Amino acid sequence: MNSSANGALEEKIGRPSESELTFAELDLPAHLVQAVSALGFTSPSPIQARAIPVLLSGRDLIGVAQTGTGKTAAFGLPLLANINPNDRATQALVLAPTRELALQVAGALETFASEMPNVRVTALYGGAPYMPQEKALSRGSQVVVGTPGRVIDHLKRGNLRLEDLSYMVLDEADEMLRMGFAEDVDEILSFSPSQKQVALFSATMPPAIQRVAAEHMTNPESIAVARQSTTVESVTQEYAVVPFRHKVGALSRVLATSDTDAAIVFVRTRAAAEEVGAALVERGIIAATISGDVAQKDRERIVARLRDGSLDVLVATDVAARGLDVERIGLVVNFDVPGEPEAYVHRIGRTGRAGRTGRALTFLTPHERGKLRAIERTTRQKLVEVEIPSPADVSRMKTRNLLRSIPARIEKGRLGMYRELVSELLADGADPTELAAALCAIAVGDNGPQPRDAEEEFTGASLKGDDRGGRGNDRGGNDRERRRNVRPSSKGFTTYKVSVGHSHGAKPPAIVGAITGEAGLHGKDIGKIDIFGNFSLVEIQGELSPAAIEKISKARIGGRMLRIAKDTGPKPRTEPKKDFSRRRKNDRY
Repeated sequence: MNSSANGALEEKIGRPSESELTFAELDLPAHLVQAVSALGFTSPSPIQARAIPVLLSGRDLIGVAQTGTGKTAAFGLPLLANINPNDRATQALVLAPTRELALQVAGALETFASEMPNVRVTALYGGAPYMPQEKALSRGSQVVVGTPGRVIDHLKRGNLRLEDLSYMVLDEADEMLRMGFAEDVDEILSFSPSQKQVALFSATMPPAIQRVAAEHMTNPESIAVARQSTTVESVTQEYAVVPFRHKVGALSRVLATSDTDAAIVFVRTRAAAEEVGAALVERGIIAATISGDVAQKDRERIVARLRDGSLDVLVATDVAARGLDVERIGLVVNFDVPGEPEAYVHRIGRTGRAGRTGRALTFLTPHERGKLRAIERTTRQKLVEVEIPSPADVSRMKTRNLLRSIPARIEKGRLGMYRELVSELLADGADPTELAAALCAIAVGDNGPQPRDAEEEFTGASLKGDDRGGRGNDRGGNDRERRRNVRPSSKGFTTYKVSVGHSHGAKPPAIVGAITGEAGLHGKDIGKIDIFGNFSLVEIQGELSPAAIEKISKARIGGRMLRIAKDTGPKPRTEPKKDFSRRRKNDRY
């Protein structure tokens, strides 16, 4: 079993507790103990040691626990212990807030049920075809794991019946309610028998969760492990003060100087995810975007790439990253500060999981000092302020990596031609050290002294300052009048018009990323960009082929297609403005 698989299973099972208690001593059926032992685990985690006996006794349970404590096995093993393999009716239902978590839990339960050949586990989630899920339910599935919306769909279609339900789990209940699933959860519970065992797991216990417990649970036992006010000690928590206009540049330099295998960058909205992801790609960083609107197959493909190492950076919203467990993730960057301190804890939980170490870096604009204090109060930990790496730091990191690769390249051979050319320079009096230094500078993209824009020069700010720019640029003024002031196309460039503007959340990095990604162009091929309310003007070197225009037109920013075409300039007003003031009230125009 590879290390990645071990890490994922450790997440489901939980790290062994320090006590001498074993799974065999928890009164679990022998086949479940055997399945867990086959995975290499003998001792339960603290939440498993406390929750499993309660659930095996038939009592309802409220478990306050974060992701990474082993709660899947805490409710999953008792769930399977109560299943009748000879009855194909749905006997257990697990509700999860996201597709990723539903698939993760379903996979874990299938693994635990490896010694129960007649038990079937079905995952129900949106973004996937109904037919395969309908067929799985028609064949009989004792255990169903699903997201609230898709579960309701199958209930209303008659594909899923809960008359024989005896065991129900609400996993990450606080997140489900935060995402607006409160009514869905109530409706699903109305389809189920009143006499059933209910287990509720949540990272926090807000009033909404307490209401659910009061209405749908019977004298529940409450246990708490790894309270919300604490965060994993294996995560180094830092912050940097970054004015909004410098965030993308700062992020690219943080990623370029990080020695971790992979990173997740958290943003607040889908539009921001697309914008930041496109900006990173334009800067040569292997990045992908994942949000709640991404199709399930695409999401699975992106996560698979993150796991196998073909993808280094994932830009995600909170909802999209829910339930994501990838061992390679060593860095979490909060590009946008989360709206709630609790969300911060969930975000940084994507790294440093199950004993692994990680780093979490949060970008704060100068006026967000209150959010920093709220995070520190919630986590009961002080975040350490750090400076953003400078362009020189990036070049130094790239050069060190380049120099480390030299011995391996020498060993491969076929360097004769290069020796001859270098020897000619040395024979002409070139200094060996200067020659090597210049080659390194060229190799890492350092073209020597030149004016740098403010974004590249930025390395740090202070919380005493202020930055209230926000995401939007100046949208004032009339588009028609503003574009009359746009200068003619630069020499060698053609001006194109795209059908996205301020009202669609369009930003220059997103436009550049969409055009270069679809047309096979480079950032240097894009000139001046002017963004208006409902459209943008983009200078592109030369002229685009019809095929390139067709591909770019289908690209999307903020959910809207670009529909690129040559700009023909503002349409002149040829008719006087009509005066309707004398029309009768009953006239229609």
